Amino acid sequence: MAILEDDRLVELLVDRPELDRTVGNIYLGKVEAVLPGMQAAFVDIGTEKSAFLHASDLVEPEEDDNGNDNGEGDNGSGGQPQRGRKRRNSRKIPNIQDKLERGQNLLVQVTKEPIGTKGPRVTAQISLAGRFLVYMPLASKVGVSRKIESREERWRLRQMIRKALPKKAGGVIIRTVAEDLTEDHLKREMKSLLGLWKKIERKAHFVRLKAPHLVQREASLTSGIIRDLFSSKVDRLLVDSKEIHRDINRYLSQVHPELKKRVKLHRKSSPLFDEFDIEEEIRVLFERRVNLPSGGYVIIEPTEALVSIDVNTGSYTGKKDHEKTILRTNLDAAREIARQLRLREVGGIIVIDFIDMESQANRDRVLQELRTHLGRDRARTRAFQVSDLGLVEMTRQRVRPALWDSMTVPCRECGGAGSVFRPEVVARRLERSLRRAAHGNRETKMTVQIHPEVALYLVEQEPHFLEELRRATGMELELRDNPTTQMDQFRLVAQPAGRDVTGEYEVA
Repeated sequence: MAILEDDRLVELLVDRPELDRTVGNIYLGKVEAVLPGMQAAFVDIGTEKSAFLHASDLVEPEEDDNGNDNGEGDNGSGGQPQRGRKRRNSRKIPNIQDKLERGQNLLVQVTKEPIGTKGPRVTAQISLAGRFLVYMPLASKVGVSRKIESREERWRLRQMIRKALPKKAGGVIIRTVAEDLTEDHLKREMKSLLGLWKKIERKAHFVRLKAPHLVQREASLTSGIIRDLFSSKVDRLLVDSKEIHRDINRYLSQVHPELKKRVKLHRKSSPLFDEFDIEEEIRVLFERRVNLPSGGYVIIEPTEALVSIDVNTGSYTGKKDHEKTILRTNLDAAREIARQLRLREVGGIIVIDFIDMESQANRDRVLQELRTHLGRDRARTRAFQVSDLGLVEMTRQRVRPALWDSMTVPCRECGGAGSVFRPEVVARRLERSLRRAAHGNRETKMTVQIHPEVALYLVEQEPHFLEELRRATGMELELRDNPTTQMDQFRLVAQPAGRDVTGEYEVA
């Protein structure tokens, strides 16, 4: 699924049967370990790695730093309230050992997919997302999306939900799309969500399920996006599947019939993504370099700890005013960086090295431009003031793995490092390994297999390499090029036995 703004791709969402998305799923889990020192527990929910549960996710979340009442839910995470950096000093977090014990069964919901070496993250504060509401049965407050700006409308919606919500039935978040919602629609969805919660409770506590067990599966990617994002603010929705087109119209007939006219079935023979040049944008999605309209470019480098982004003027040098040239490049970069973070699903810590500017007003303008475009992001973001080193540090909520993690594998040649040793370096490593093999007459005859490019280097640049090594080591040496050998690797095969002894003699 592709989301376009101003005819440009801003989000790419990929779903395949084998991906097995878990965000939003509700499980009956079993507590495997309680770690008081970390204020956390590990819960077995049936996934490859145990899920992580922090003590803060045992209690009702407070209003967050961005001013969202318990989160908005419109964040592409299965409609789950966003749980980022909360003002934890405004609520009391219990000691986890007082709440949980090893072997205990616990109903939890996944809020983050497994990423890298980390298992999924879960919360005990269950939330059930509808189109207009997010029902939180274990909470107590009624929140309204801050994107609904009218005070009168916010007050009207609060009063409506308080009438529809039974006493002590939990808390509710009213979503952005609920603006101008009628009382009938609200009551109907509230009744549906209350019924779903009773079904989950009955299944978890009275059917005697054996943990770990999946209790409730989150809606599919398509259904979740239609539920969370498709509103009157979307110009049109194009679908190239008759089956999905039919399902979407059936759903909209129940919740928002007036939107059906914006749903179009793509009937052309040409692929839908080709019609909007989306395939070309996907192709460049994994490249380090992203060109800017001004002629400058940015370099995006993911690392284990953070993502670094460097801004360069490139071919754009301006005409007269050097500061204006830099300002224009930085403004272009701020807009493009905000788009790339959404598009690549980058999460965690991000450090941006904009081009140095002398004017404080210009630095502030670039930061404001970045924050403005980050405001379109459904994931929570925070961009801090320019540091003393001229860097902008920011964070972006991580819900799913970055696209380069979910759609690529490390290069077999370089192991993900992005570079391999030069042929001359391989030659020196080979030389040291052969000298080690000859020490003490351990080996007398050896076949050496190397990559053809390294063999070509030796023939052209070091034609006496093999003869000199024969004299130095006293071994019979045969050199063979082997295309299956990695470019910066080699194989040492002891003769006449034909035994691979590379691991015994290879040195750095």
